[in-house]
Amino acid sequence: MFDELLRRLPDMQVAPGAETPKRPSGFVCGYEVDLATIPQEDEVYAMLCRADTVGVFQIESRAQMATLPRLKPRRFYDLVVEVALIRPGPIQGGSVHPYIRRRNGQEPITYLHPLLENSLGKTLGVPLFQEQLMQMAIDVAGFTPSEADQLRQAMGSKRSKARMERLKTRLYEGMAERGITGAVADEIFVKMAAFANYGFPESHSVSFSYLVYSSSWIKYHEPAAFCAALLNAQPMGFWSPHSLVQDARRHGVVVHTPDLNASLATATLEPCEESVGGVAVRLGIGSVRGIGAELAAEIEAGRPYTSVEHLVRCVPQLSQTQLEAMATAGAFTECFGSDRRTALWEVGAAVQSRPDRLQGIVTGIVAPQLPGMDEVETAVADLWATGVAPTAPALYSGPDSTSRGLPCVTTTPLTAGSATAFCTAASNSAILSAASTFIVRPGMSQVSVRMPSA
Repeated sequence: MFDELLRRLPDMQVAPGAETPKRPSGFVCGYEVDLATIPQEDEVYAMLCRADTVGVFQIESRAQMATLPRLKPRRFYDLVVEVALIRPGPIQGGSVHPYIRRRNGQEPITYLHPLLENSLGKTLGVPLFQEQLMQMAIDVAGFTPSEADQLRQAMGSKRSKARMERLKTRLYEGMAERGITGAVADEIFVKMAAFANYGFPESHSVSFSYLVYSSSWIKYHEPAAFCAALLNAQPMGFWSPHSLVQDARRHGVVVHTPDLNASLATATLEPCEESVGGVAVRLGIGSVRGIGAELAAEIEAGRPYTSVEHLVRCVPQLSQTQLEAMATAGAFTECFGSDRRTALWEVGAAVQSRPDRLQGIVTGIVAPQLPGMDEVETAVADLWATGVAPTAPALYSGPDSTSRGLPCVTTTPLTAGSATAFCTAASNSAILSAASTFIVRPGMSQVSVRMPSA
C-alpha cells in the first residue's frame, strides 16, 4: 500500500528498472521503496526517541510510547529489545524496569553465574527471549540444542510432570558438573521456569523490528503517504482515523475533505505546495458514512460529474441518506461551489432525478440564502460524516496541558448555541474515538476538547 502511494508522489523519479505504474490523471510518477535497502538513519531513531510513533507498527501503544524516551533506541537491536520488552510476560515478570535502569547506567549489570553472560549479555543480564532460555541450558548445564528445545517446551504452558522432572534432573546434573549448586542452581531453575511462560522469540522480535523501522522511515520521510496508507487500511491499529489525521497535520501534512471529482474511492495523494513534501492527503469517497467500497468505486469510475443531478443519474443506487452524508462531508463544496447547507438542500431535490426520468426537470433545487457553518459546526459535520475532521481548529496547548503531558488540546471560540451543539455531538462514537475529554463550564467563552496525547 505504501508503494502504491509513493508511486503517485509528484515531481519524483521512478527507481531504476522499475515498471511505470498506471496512475490516476493529475499524478506524475513517484518512486519505489525497497524495504531491503532502507538506510539506517539517526534522524529516524531520534523521532523514535521522541515517541513520535502514532500509527507505527508495534510501537504506537501508550505503553510503548512511554518507554521509548526512556529506552532511547539508537540502533536496530534496541528496537528488537523494545518490541520484546513491552509485552504482558516481561511486564508481569518484572523485566522492564531492571532492563531500562541497566540500560541507562542506573543499576549495575549482574549475573547469577558468570556462565550466564554468554546468553544474557546482549540484554544486560535480563532474560527476554525464548532463545536465551535455550542458550542458558546449553551454557550452564551442557544441554544439546535438541535437549534445550525440549526443556523450553516442557517449561511452557503444556507441561508434562514426568518430562519436566526428567529434564530438571538432567539440568541439575549438568549444572553440578560446572560447579553450580545449591541456592544458585535453584534460583537459575526458578528464573528459567518463570521465564519460559512469557519469553518472546527473538526471531519474531527481529522481524517485527524490521517492520517497525521501515514504517518509521516512511513516516519520517513521507508523512503524507504514511497517513493515506493507514487510512486505507482501516480498521486497524491503536489510533482512530481522526487521531492519525491530526498527527499528520502536526507534521505539516495538509489533509483535504472528500471531493466528488477530486477524490478516488480511497485516500490518496495530490500536489499541494502548502503541504510538507509538496503533497497533501485527499480523503476518499469511501470514507463518507454509508458509502461502501463498491459504491465508492462506482462513483470514482463515473467522474467527472457536472452536478448533483448528474451524479444521481449516473449512480442511481445512491439513496437520499447517502447523498446527505456526502453533502455533510463537503464532497460537493469544491467541485460545485456549494457550501454544505446549500448542498444538503440541493441533494434533497436532486434525488428526484433518476435515469428513467427526463433530465433537467427537477424542482426546488435552487436553495435560498442559508447561514454558513462556523469552525465548530464544520468539525462536527466532518466527524459525523467521515470520522475525521481535517480542517478542525488548530491544536492549542492549554495552561494545564503541558504540565500533565497532554500536548493535544483543541480550544475553539463559542458562538451562541455552539457549545450545546458541539457537546451533544460528543455522543457520536466518531467523536468519542477522537477526544477523551470535553470541558465546558457555565459562562465560559470557549470549549476545550482534550485529544489523546500522541
